[in-house]
Amino acid sequence: MADVNFTLVTEFILLGLTDRAELKVFLFVLFLLIYTISLVGNLGMLFLIHITPKLQTPMYHFLSCLSFVDACYSSVFAPKMLLNFFVEQKISFSACIVQYFLFVSLLTTEGFLLAAMAYDRYMAIANPLLYTAAMTKMVCVALVIGSCAGGLINSLTHTIGLMKLSFCGPNVISHFFCDLPPLLKLSCSDTSMNELLLLIFSGIIALITFLTVMISYFFIVTAILRIRSAAGRHRAFSTCASHLTAVTLFYGSISFSYIQPSSQYSLEQEKVVSVFYTLVIPMLNPLIYSLRNKEVKDAVKRAIEIKYFPC
Repeated sequence: MADVNFTLVTEFILLGLTDRAELKVFLFVLFLLIYTISLVGNLGMLFLIHITPKLQTPMYHFLSCLSFVDACYSSVFAPKMLLNFFVEQKISFSACIVQYFLFVSLLTTEGFLLAAMAYDRYMAIANPLLYTAAMTKMVCVALVIGSCAGGLINSLTHTIGLMKLSFCGPNVISHFFCDLPPLLKLSCSDTSMNELLLLIFSGIIALITFLTVMISYFFIVTAILRIRSAAGRHRAFSTCASHLTAVTLFYGSISFSYIQPSSQYSLEQEKVVSVFYTLVIPMLNPLIYSLRNKEVKDAVKRAIEIKYFPC
C-alpha cells in the first residue's frame, strides 16, 4: 500500500458567528450584555436562595443547582466568542476536547435537572401530604447527583468517540465553539459511529426527560382540576408556569438542533439556534423564575431593604 502523506491537525480556527465587520461591534455589545445579565442573574439567584431561610425547600434546592449549571454553562462559550468578534480565535485540539466535554456535560445535566424539577412539582401538587416525607434532603441530593452522572456519562461517550477520530485536512470550524457536528465534518475518519451515537443518546435522553416532564404534568393538571377553589387552582398553576416556560425553551431549541438526520443538518442554522441555548436560555432562566415567583420577589425586596435600609 502506498504511503499517504498528511499532517495531523493540532489546533482549530473558530470562525465565530459572523464575518461581517459592520455587525461585529453591535453583536459584541449585545452578547456581552446577555452574558453579564446571565452571570449576575444566576449567581444572584444562587446567593439569594442560600441566604433566605424561606427558600430552603426542595424546589429552590433544584433551582440553585440549575443556576449554578447555567452560570458555568454560559461561561464555557461566552469569553472566547466575545474575543472572536475582534481577534481570530485559535483553539488547540486538547482545549477543543475539553470545551466540548464541558458543553455536553452541563447541557445534559440541565436537561435532567429540569426533569427532576418536574417530578418535584408533581410530588408537591399531586401528593402534598407525602411531599415532605418523599422529597427529603437525601432524595434531592440523589436526584442532583444522578443528573450530574447522566451528564458525565453522555459527555464521556461522545468525547471518547471524538478523541478516536483523525483530523488531517481543513482546521477551520464554522462555529463559535467546538460542537460535535462541525468537528465531524472536518474529520478524515469514518464518523458514522459518532453520528449514530449522537442520534441514539440524544434521542434516549430527550425521551426519558421529556416523558418524565409530560407524565409529571399530566398528574399535576389532573390534581389541579380537582381543586375546587379558583384561587387554589390559579396558585397551583402559577407555581408550574415558570418551570413549564423554561422546559419549553430548553427542549425546543435542543430538539431542533440535535434530533434530526445529519443529511438535514445546516451549520448556519445550528449557529443561530446554539446561541439561543448556550447564552440566551441561561440568561432567561433566572428572569423567568424570579419575575413569576412571588417568594423570590419577596426575598429580593427583603435583601434590598436589609442592604440599603437596615433600620
